[in-house]
Amino acid sequence: MKVTEILEEEHRVIQSMAASLAMVGEDLEKGKTVPTNTLRILSQFLDIFVMRCHHRKEEAYLFTVLQTKRVPTTGCPLAVLHDEHAKVQTLVSQFADSVEQYAATSGEARASLGKTIHGLLALLPGHIWKEDYLLLPMADKLLSPQEQESLVSQFEQVESELGPGIHHGFERLAEDLEEVVRRQ
Repeated sequence: MKVTEILEEEHRVIQSMAASLAMVGEDLEKGKTVPTNTLRILSQFLDIFVMRCHHRKEEAYLFTVLQTKRVPTTGCPLAVLHDEHAKVQTLVSQFADSVEQYAATSGEARASLGKTIHGLLALLPGHIWKEDYLLLPMADKLLSPQEQESLVSQFEQVESELGPGIHHGFERLAEDLEEVVRRQ
């Protein structure tokens, strides 16, 4: 499997999680109580799967190789995507904080939680589109088979550093979470 295919598959997992996040946001807007455990699971997914795994693969490895191929670090796509990764990181941190405030105040932090969810849902679809339709096709054209293979090894190293089975556990969780949220 090529690195671009790995990243595309991870995008589908992130989109599945975003669908769950959207349902949670709708429930909060309707004044429903969302179980803190569900919110904490979403927070962990965003922190571990999106930031520590997916974005790390892109930032530390793919972007670095593309820079050696003379893809400019200013402008589109690398600078734009890097900036969006920083925005996602800020929103993921805000989400984690809002979840803990929500838990500590029996739901009183509903507004800040909803605002953060809205921010994530406003950013993620366009960001994924840029990667799927700009970054990854460009990478496919520029990377040699040996570079693809090297990147796959580096991606596997990122996943092993997270711990055995963590990456695949989050993939399964994203699939199941939509149904869990729907039943709440």
